[in-house]
Amino acid sequence: MSLSLSDFSANRLDGTPQALADYAGQVVLVVNVASKCGLTPQYEGLEALYRQHKDKGLVILGFPCNQFAEQEPGNSQEIAQFCTLNYGVSFPLFERIEVNGEGAHPLYEWLKSSAPGLLGTEAIKWNFTKFLLDRNGVVVERFAPTTEPAEIAPAIEKLL
Repeated sequence: MSLSLSDFSANRLDGTPQALADYAGQVVLVVNVASKCGLTPQYEGLEALYRQHKDKGLVILGFPCNQFAEQEPGNSQEIAQFCTLNYGVSFPLFERIEVNGEGAHPLYEWLKSSAPGLLGTEAIKWNFTKFLLDRNGVVVERFAPTTEPAEIAPAIEKLL
């Protein structure tokens, strides 16, 4: 049986459990994010994408992760405050998770196996790795951390 986004759940930043099935029927961009990374300004581009396309069915799901040079050290409240004050983030953010290793969140285990990276490697290389899912909750494409959100817009628009 093949899995889809709807088979997973995660806790929102405020600790509330969130069934990812609630995003069924939407185009979803899943991103592991961090507040103290050189790529952190991508929050601005992600928020712009979200605001531009949310009424057409796009949702961006941000998963803070501290596995890369400890660039997301804050607790949920600090992460929420940082994202709101500095980037006006309005898309859903979740509790900090691990994306690699034995403690990796099941969602990320599935994402990595569904869309391996360069040379077939599954490991997430850095913050701001992006996974684009279609309206059926199936992974369509994986984007490198350095891929700017605006560069993903055409792929998103094709699915909307």
